[in-house]
Amino acid sequence: MERSAGRSSSRRRRSRPVLGGTLAVATAAALTVTGLVSTAQAADVNNAKNAGFESGLANWTCSGGSGATVSSPVRSGTSALKATPAGQDNAKCSQSVKVKPNSTYALSSWVQGGYAYLGVSGTGTTDVSTWTPGSSSWTKLSTSFTTGANTTSVTVYTHGWYGQAAYFADDIAVTGPDGGGGEDPGPVIPAAPAGLTAGATTTSSVALSWNAVSGATGYKVYRDGVQATTSTGTSATVTGLTADTAYQFSVSATNAAGESVKSAAVSARTAKEGTGPGPGPAVPKHAVTGYWQNFNNGAAVQKLTDVPADYDIIAVSFADATPTPGQVTFNLDTAGLNGYTDAQFRADIKTKQAQGKNVIISIGGELGTVRVNSDASATAFADSVYALMQDYGFNGVDIDLENGLNATYMTKALRQLSAKAGSGLVITMAPQTIDMQSTSGEYFKTALNIKDILTVVNMQYYNSGSMLGCDGKVYSQGSVDFLTALACIQLEGGLDPSQVGIGVPASTRGAGSGYVAPSVVNAALDCLAKGTNCGSFKPSKTYPSLRGAMTWSTNWDATAGFAWSKAVGPHVRSLP
Repeated sequence: MERSAGRSSSRRRRSRPVLGGTLAVATAAALTVTGLVSTAQAADVNNAKNAGFESGLANWTCSGGSGATVSSPVRSGTSALKATPAGQDNAKCSQSVKVKPNSTYALSSWVQGGYAYLGVSGTGTTDVSTWTPGSSSWTKLSTSFTTGANTTSVTVYTHGWYGQAAYFADDIAVTGPDGGGGEDPGPVIPAAPAGLTAGATTTSSVALSWNAVSGATGYKVYRDGVQATTSTGTSATVTGLTADTAYQFSVSATNAAGESVKSAAVSARTAKEGTGPGPGPAVPKHAVTGYWQNFNNGAAVQKLTDVPADYDIIAVSFADATPTPGQVTFNLDTAGLNGYTDAQFRADIKTKQAQGKNVIISIGGELGTVRVNSDASATAFADSVYALMQDYGFNGVDIDLENGLNATYMTKALRQLSAKAGSGLVITMAPQTIDMQSTSGEYFKTALNIKDILTVVNMQYYNSGSMLGCDGKVYSQGSVDFLTALACIQLEGGLDPSQVGIGVPASTRGAGSGYVAPSVVNAALDCLAKGTNCGSFKPSKTYPSLRGAMTWSTNWDATAGFAWSKAVGPHVRSLP
């Protein structure tokens, strides 16, 4: 946000050995076997390479750039294929597979999503295929084929159908005699995780983290020797615990080959009852967030009570960094706000809360220099934000760090804050578009790491330029497609729809670029939540629980006669 205007595996089938020959007679002293001949048949193998897409698209070719690997949904391992038909492209992904002549092979794949076809060509006999019109869960497609007398390779393929939704494929198998390429080596049982650490605690939960294990596709978390939960990442929160009680935790690594031995155990005690403040007002199912400026940059100067009722979450912008890394404080700009006093500001927070609104403190902005990149700074962040919550009555925190974020330590900081504040804590985030292009980004990783305590991510769909949408196409800011195709990345990347909001400027003066009219915001909300009013991009499914929208800022909204909140606020409340 800007302080100045103008910028803001496969199972092997083994045949039984066939023993032929002549058994000699036995003498009184010994049994002599002669002429024993072994004619054991070689085991069938899966001749497809990178069959589970664990190595991206290696060995595969997808038409028109239609294919990509994703981490969810997957049937096994950590990756699967997602291929998206577009126009005259049916999203065909293929691989040349070595085979033996005059041999029979079983062909199979697990698929999900839209229309999905599985087939083989170049067999030298009869090419075959099979398909399904779509499924909401993993479904197995199976067929078989026989190779001709001179066939040494075939083309195995999957594809979707024109104009239909994306399909997913995983665990493709071409099972039969080894065609000369051999089978990809299977996984081995991973090593035990190291570095298990207990982090933030509440009266009923303990946060745990550990080091990644090579070859692991998941982890099992144990509480006092009994499995408590699982995780696909290197952290988990064990819930349902008793207050002020000590527990022992350990973790194991898993993959298709099995489960490792458990890690060394760590101890942790849950918090005592009554250590955090009571919860604030509940955030509505569909909510509007607005940033309130604690400075004068030419936008209308406001008191908190001037913020319209259309706003459900008011993010006070911004907290200030102190010389201590990670630590923040808040200084009301009384002079810049025309004499708005600290006492009146505090009273206005309570007034807004009495009206059912949440008032939170925002950290960062365009000029924010808060750094949380160590255990010490994570603790300083959590302690200082909690102190501001106790002092002013803020209901939570907004993370708007535009100059870098460390997922490991911000996760630790927010979990420590959650342990102090309790279940009523509101956590919002306002990353820039580049920060949410991939789940490997630090912002995206942070959001997924704290998914169990995260309220909403209101990405800034402005000051961005062109970006990739979830379909791999490039979209320019300032359009409904830009809003929907980029939101789709978060919606399909692991965030719950209730944790996704659309962040836009309230007026043309609120940002350097990317302003869209309120009607475009409402169209994007309709497209995502109901599948209507879409542009050229239409998501493969709807997200009725989409949280809502955000704007920078309530002050710029006031400058423009509240045109944004008057149009978007009621529309958000009308979502299903």
